[in-house]
Amino acid sequence: MLRILLINDTPKKVGRLHAALIEAGFEVINESGLTIDLPGRVEAVRPDVILIDTDSPSRDVLEQVIMVSRDQPRPIVMFTDDDDPDVMRQAIRAGVSAYIVEGIEAKRLKPILDVAMVRFESDQALRAQLQARDQQIAERKRIELAKGMLMKLKDCNEEQAYTLMRRQAMSRQQKLIQVAEQIIAMNDLLGS
Repeated sequence: MLRILLINDTPKKVGRLHAALIEAGFEVINESGLTIDLPGRVEAVRPDVILIDTDSPSRDVLEQVIMVSRDQPRPIVMFTDDDDPDVMRQAIRAGVSAYIVEGIEAKRLKPILDVAMVRFESDQALRAQLQARDQQIAERKRIELAKGMLMKLKDCNEEQAYTLMRRQAMSRQQKLIQVAEQIIAMNDLLGS
């Protein structure tokens, strides 16, 4: 069963989402208002999903969502009465996986949570791919820098420098980036 942290930011409608969750058979492990520190609450409770019930997400709410999405990513579903497309975009950019406007019915909760979980997993996979690609680009730049240093030091061409680096990597059973970092460090040490 999903562990749900419910954030209730609707004082005039307190309990509407909590009651729908209970009716749908979910267990709400914690319920609080948004006066709390959301990242701290998520750390303490470690929910599978965060549900935010709000009339309209304020800047403070969105900042809290950004912090959680950055440091402790979780699927976040926001139930709101605000159908403003700009507010919706801001919430999605902040890290909300599903932005649900108007109406909370118990029978809709499971499909909504399922979609939010799938979207969250897809977003996380995309972020991981982007991070891996950024890492590859950064490594490629460092390898090129080391190759240039080696070309200058050994007075050789690019292909020869690359061959020297590959041989060193194979003989030491290291990755090419490790050899590149060693060359850069040695160059910095010698002040070349």
